[in-house]
Amino acid sequence: MRRTAALGSAGALIAGTLIAGAIAAPAATADGRHHNGSEARGVQLAAARAARSGIDWADCPADWAISAPIQCGWVTVPLDYARPDGKQIKIAVDRHVSTGTSSERQGALIYNPGGPGGSGMAFPKRILTKNPLWANAAKAYDFVGFDPRGVGHSAPISCIDPQEFVKAPKADPVPDSEADKRAQRKLAAEYADGCAERSGEMLPHMTTPNTARDLDVIRAALGEEKLNYLGVSYGTYLGAVYGTLFPSHVRRMVVDSVVNPAKDNIWYQANLNQDVAFQMRWNDWKAWVAANDSVFHIGDTPQKVEEEWLKLREAAKKSPIGGVVGPAELIGFFQSAPYYDSAWAPTARTWSAYRAGDTQALIDAAAPDLSDTAGNIRSENSNAVYTAVECADAKWPTNWRTWDRDNTRLHKDYPFMTWANAWMNLPCATWGAKQQTPLNVRTGKGLPPVLIVQSTRDAATPYEGAVELHKRFSGSRLITEEGAGSHGVTGLVNPCINERVDNYLLTGKTDRHDVTCAPHATPKP
Repeated sequence: MRRTAALGSAGALIAGTLIAGAIAAPAATADGRHHNGSEARGVQLAAARAARSGIDWADCPADWAISAPIQCGWVTVPLDYARPDGKQIKIAVDRHVSTGTSSERQGALIYNPGGPGGSGMAFPKRILTKNPLWANAAKAYDFVGFDPRGVGHSAPISCIDPQEFVKAPKADPVPDSEADKRAQRKLAAEYADGCAERSGEMLPHMTTPNTARDLDVIRAALGEEKLNYLGVSYGTYLGAVYGTLFPSHVRRMVVDSVVNPAKDNIWYQANLNQDVAFQMRWNDWKAWVAANDSVFHIGDTPQKVEEEWLKLREAAKKSPIGGVVGPAELIGFFQSAPYYDSAWAPTARTWSAYRAGDTQALIDAAAPDLSDTAGNIRSENSNAVYTAVECADAKWPTNWRTWDRDNTRLHKDYPFMTWANAWMNLPCATWGAKQQTPLNVRTGKGLPPVLIVQSTRDAATPYEGAVELHKRFSGSRLITEEGAGSHGVTGLVNPCINERVDNYLLTGKTDRHDVTCAPHATPKP
C-alpha cells in the first residue's frame, strides 16, 4: 500500500484442455463470489487467446523512457471477465531476457511494486543496471513488468485534471473545526464524482481479483505454464488473491511487506492500522535524528524533534513556505522517512538546510512542479487507481459519524498520518460504482510453498499482515527482519534475506522453519 505526496483530496470455453495453441494449465480453483462460473470461463478463454497469440515484442515507444535491450508489448484482456467477448483493454508489458544459459533459464518472473496504482515497468531495468541483489535471479528468469489495468499505458483512468490535482497549497489535513471537516468531506465527494465522470466505465472492474485474472492472462501470453511472481506492498495482496484464485498455476511466489489479507481488514481497517504503524516508524526516525543531532542540529531528543516538527507545521499553516508548502505538502514530503530508511538522511538534511536558511531546498522537495505535466499525469493516475481499487474491492462505511469517531480517536495518540489518510480514502464513502466483498484468501489445491518476507516495524504494511498470510497459505515460510522497518525488504542489502530469496527463486526450496534475521544496516547520517 502506498500513500501519495499529493494529498487532495485514490462467451464460454469448454472446461478442461485449452484451445489449440494455448499453454495447457490446470483448472483454477473457484471462489464463489469472486470467480464464479462465467468469470472462471472468461479468464480461461482470455488466457487461451493470449497463449495462442503470444506477445509481439518490440523496442519500447520512445516516450516510455525504456531503452533497449528491454522490449515492450501488449496483452489483451476483457474489461469484464464475466463478458469475455465484450470490451477489451490492452495491458502494457515489458521484459529483459535472462542473462544465463539456456540450461539455467527457468522462465519469466513477473513483478508488481504495489499501490494499488504502481507501475512495474521499471523492473526489467534491474538487469540492465546490473543490480547485484538480482544478478543470480537474472540468470534464471526473464524479468517482466506490467502496468496493471487502469495504470500508465494500460487503459489509464483519471479522476481530476492532473494540474488541479497537484496544485498547492492544500488545506491542512488536521481539522480545527467542524467547518474544516465539512470542507474536506465536500472535496472527497467531488473527487468520487470526478472518478465516475472521467472513468465510470472502468470503475466496477478495477478490482484486485480482476487484476489477478489479468496476471493469469499475462502468464499465458508469455508461454508460461505456471507463474513466477514477486510482489511488494499491495503487490502482496495481488499475489495472495492470485494464489487463492489460481493455486495450481503458481510455481514460485515471493511476497514482501505484506498487506493483511483478512476480509475484515480490506480496506477500511487496513488504513486505520496503517496510521498506528506510521506513528511508530515516525517515532523511530525522530529518535535517529536526535541521536545524530551533531549533524542535523534539529533536536537532541525525540521530544525536541517533535516540537520542531510541530513548529514547522504551524508556521507553514500560517504562511505557506514559498507560497506553496503548507502542512499537507510537508506531510507528503516527510512521510517518506517512516516509509523508507533510504529517505531518513535526505529528509533530515533537507529539514536541517531549511533551518539553516535554505528555504528553496524544502520547496523543491515538497512542492509540486507544475511544469512537469507528464509527472503530474502519472501522479494523478496513480492516485486514481489507488482510490478506484480500494473502493471497488470492499464496502466502506457510508456514515460520516463512523469515520469521524475512528479518526478522532486515533489522532489523539497517532497524529502524524491519521487525518491525511482519512481524507485520502474518504471518496470510498460516497463511491458510486459497485463495491465487492473481499476474497477469502486461503490455500487451494496445488499451491506450492510461498516465501513471505517482512520487517517488524513496517509503517505501510504492519507486521501482522505477514503473520496472517502465513497462517492462510499452508506450507508458506516467513522470513522476519527483526527490528527493521523499511518498506520493501527484498530490495535492501541483508545477506540473511537476500541469500534465502535467491535460493528460493533458483531452487524452490525454503528453510525447514521460519527464520528471523537481524536488521539491515542503520542509515548513516
